[in-house]
Amino acid sequence: MKKQNASRFTKAGMLAYFLKGSLGLFAVSILCNLFMTLLLVLIPQLIGFTVDSVIGSEEVSSAYEVFVSLFGGLEHLKENIWLIALTVVALSLVTALFRYGNNFFTLHANQIMLKRMRDTLFSHLQRLPLSWHHAHNTGDIIQRCTSDVDAISNFVSGQLVTLLRIVIMIVLSLTLMFLTDVRLALIAAAFLPAVVLYSAVFFAKLLPEYQKCDEEEGVLSTIAQENFTGVRVVRAFGREKEERDKFEAQNTHYTGQWVRVMRQSALFWTTSDFLTALQLLFILIFGTIFCVEGSLSAGDLIIFISYSTLLVGPMGMLGRVISNMSRAGIAIGRISEIMNAKEEVYGEREPLRGDIVFDHVTFCYEEGKPVLSDVSFTVKEGTTLGILGGTGSGKSTIAYLLDGLYPLTSGTIRIGGRDISSLSPATVRSAVGFVLQEGFLFSRTVGENISIASPAAGEGEMKRAAALACVDEHIEAFPEGYKTEVGERGVTLSGGQKQRVSIARTLMRKTPILVFDDSLSAVDSETDAKIRSRLGKDLTGVTKLIISHRVTTVMGAEQLIVLEEGRIAEQGTHEELMQRGGIYRTIYEMQTALPEDLKEELHG
Repeated sequence: MKKQNASRFTKAGMLAYFLKGSLGLFAVSILCNLFMTLLLVLIPQLIGFTVDSVIGSEEVSSAYEVFVSLFGGLEHLKENIWLIALTVVALSLVTALFRYGNNFFTLHANQIMLKRMRDTLFSHLQRLPLSWHHAHNTGDIIQRCTSDVDAISNFVSGQLVTLLRIVIMIVLSLTLMFLTDVRLALIAAAFLPAVVLYSAVFFAKLLPEYQKCDEEEGVLSTIAQENFTGVRVVRAFGREKEERDKFEAQNTHYTGQWVRVMRQSALFWTTSDFLTALQLLFILIFGTIFCVEGSLSAGDLIIFISYSTLLVGPMGMLGRVISNMSRAGIAIGRISEIMNAKEEVYGEREPLRGDIVFDHVTFCYEEGKPVLSDVSFTVKEGTTLGILGGTGSGKSTIAYLLDGLYPLTSGTIRIGGRDISSLSPATVRSAVGFVLQEGFLFSRTVGENISIASPAAGEGEMKRAAALACVDEHIEAFPEGYKTEVGERGVTLSGGQKQRVSIARTLMRKTPILVFDDSLSAVDSETDAKIRSRLGKDLTGVTKLIISHRVTTVMGAEQLIVLEEGRIAEQGTHEELMQRGGIYRTIYEMQTALPEDLKEELHG
């Protein structure tokens, strides 16, 4: 995989990569297909020979001498014509056996390929940088990994194998036709280029429409994914009708797009079927004329009619195969966009600890729009830094950058004197424990969600982490305790409980640096103070960055910085910032001041 990702995948190269491990089975399937087709074109020859030489009086050609001698001579066959019928039945049964083999090995190979595609895509997506995920909608990614994967699978297992069978059938049938009668063979062959050319031109024009259908399906998936994820918000604000209308509008647009494509496809399929039917009609007309003239035997006419009938399906299907090739081509292109995205090389883990230094750090999510501008500060090892600021001031961005989730626009971040841009993500992220504001939990038990950061840890360590996060009493109050299922995204827990379970999960990693990104926002002030007290006593020597909008959460830190529009507006201790009388003091007084009526009530 790493070798493949070093250079861009072409569509053919990516398909070849996904086919590894299943090519042998597909090869067996193709062989079964080949033998099946050979038998299918052999049966009309046998019927033609029977009509001309067994029922009729035509001389036996050298090609059938072995067959005739095998059944005791021509006279014996004339007297026992049922032997030929039995042979046809036997050949049909063997054909059915090869058809079964073709289907079995194709489906088996397809499942292996599907598994490889899903595993590869999921693994690759896990290694893509966070910036890539932020630039792509989750619904669109899911659509590519489901509908587009299915489109490729259907093409390879169905249309590609069918295309090979069609090619083999056409080549064998036309070859035997030319050996039988050149004139009728030319009539049959004349329609083939017309069908192929018409199909190619038609679907080249239709290709952008297929692309648009895929993109619109991605939008539809995104709407559904966002709605299901935020179902509680939808219900809480009574937006069911608006969300339903939004989904129905997109679904109507998406359906209309496909209806337009299918309308044009139906026109093509009808025209294609007409051309193949016209081919059979011409062969019947001219074949009959040649028979009446005596230049063509009745058996040869039967052979031509049989082959033409055999070709009606494949030639009609050729257009459908090209149609699905267009659809698969779009799907392969969309998956190639994922596979060609550069992976984050996780690397090997090394010990890392020490002072944290932000040195003139500037960062932009979008070019020309800095979120952080020339930010510099130092956090001594084992101390606590409090970060305060309004919405959009860049507080969370500092946490993301320290964890190495985004590359810096300019400046450097050092831990223990080492520039983190020169370190592997494994080294940085094993040193930095990161608790997000939104406590994301997996659909597992509470205990499993806490232990997921350190699966080898014992139950005692898990309970200790829960106690430090002040969530142990809540968990033990559940009927099933730590074995309680939390539901999707922790839906059965309150916001504060989810945040504290997330804190416990991060504490299980025992990292030398801890970052709390407003991760106490959903708990009350008393619990907030209790958690900070426990962490301060138990995690001595651990460097902590506490990001919060609540002054009381950060005021006990050895150092504070106040961010405003991506810049450090103030920096110092609580006492120093209070004496300056700037932004920090204003925020402090606003958050700690009592309403006038309450003051009167308390002092009155």
